[in-house]
Amino acid sequence: MNNRRFARTAGWLALPCLVAAGLLAWYVTRQPASPFEQEQAAAASFDPALVSRGEYVARVSDCVACHSLPGKAPFAGGLEMATPLGAIHATNVTPDRNTGIGAYSLADFDRAVRQGVAPGGRRLYPAMPYPSYVKLSDDDMRALYAFFMKGVQPASQPNVPSDIPWPLNMRWPIALWNSLFAPTTPYAAKPAEDALWNRGAYIVQGPGHCGSCHTPRGLAFNEKALDESGAPFLAGALLDGWYAPSLRQDANSGLGRWSEPQIVQFLKTGRNKHAVVYGSMTEAFNNSTQFMADEDLAAIARYLKSLPGDPQRDGTPWQYQAVSAARLDSPGAHTYVTRCASCHGLDGQGQAEWMPPLAGATSALAKENASAINITLNGSQRVVAAGVPDAYRMPAFREQLSDREIAEVLTFVRGTWGNQGGAVDAQAVGKLRGHTDPASSSPIILHMR
Repeated sequence: MNNRRFARTAGWLALPCLVAAGLLAWYVTRQPASPFEQEQAAAASFDPALVSRGEYVARVSDCVACHSLPGKAPFAGGLEMATPLGAIHATNVTPDRNTGIGAYSLADFDRAVRQGVAPGGRRLYPAMPYPSYVKLSDDDMRALYAFFMKGVQPASQPNVPSDIPWPLNMRWPIALWNSLFAPTTPYAAKPAEDALWNRGAYIVQGPGHCGSCHTPRGLAFNEKALDESGAPFLAGALLDGWYAPSLRQDANSGLGRWSEPQIVQFLKTGRNKHAVVYGSMTEAFNNSTQFMADEDLAAIARYLKSLPGDPQRDGTPWQYQAVSAARLDSPGAHTYVTRCASCHGLDGQGQAEWMPPLAGATSALAKENASAINITLNGSQRVVAAGVPDAYRMPAFREQLSDREIAEVLTFVRGTWGNQGGAVDAQAVGKLRGHTDPASSSPIILHMR
């Protein structure tokens, strides 16, 4: 009798567990709804103007930077991306029906780009910035689909599996991550703001996915804020050995001293009187921002200049101070004079817009020193503007200078001319030296077609 009662009780207890397990299994493998479920789009019917618009959306979204490799077919995938769990590889997004996305319907494409769900319910890793791309408009999605189906040549290139070990490579938990951290609706214009501001907000939050690099992340690797309503949004973040600076109105670590035209100039030409693109921003410039329409760059600048800074976080606004004789006797000064001054000047103010100033540079004012260390160790990639590689680039000093010498010269730079970034220790240099490689001296140009 007791055994029967126990079995009956266990059965009643197991039932809700099985129901819950079934619901969970359904939830983590379900296909989200798409507004394009009933739309059938054939590549042969795509209007050339729609394909051209889609190519521009792809430029703004910088799809080529991840889904292409130098010397390989455009968008055939293969780029390795390191994650805390292991390496993953960008996929083939050409219209090849066997190894690419040629069999995707418009609804399939929409779910993958805006919701991170491939056909069959397989979840994509959020290295694909779908938490940002979800803000793309329906019209831009139609255009983007037209470009990838009609404007990109098919390439038979099998995808490379990830290096993430089992059970960490199971993707169903990503559905739960999405429910917590990924928005689900396109950008909605703010009625209180004008058209230029809203266009800038749309690009920055959506296709431009600026927050993927410039917004700090939480313990679950989620962006801490996805729009201007959150103070961490675009407040600066460490990423792959670089510090992506604040894009808010922080006077030292952000864009507080930049005017709107200077932001436009930087995104269009790769340089202005404050800085030259380097680090991960080089790829964004080479492949994306320089190709944007001037009115879109103006919209980005307007939106970014509306984001308030945080004086408590940023500290006292920088003011230039001439270097003293005593400062020139400090450790690192001799290395600066012999290795750096010919380009950046004894006064730290660089040379016009070609050799950037170190006086007042974000890398010399930010508390995070990763970018200063990285570019000194490894140099900079070639900036390619309007198809022409730059004539001058920051060389790598990892072979010429020891960890101690690099720490000393950076401590000198980050404490001179009014800079207040703070000292750099040799241990931090050594750590980054062991996890990074010198930048290529060859121009890297990725083609869309």
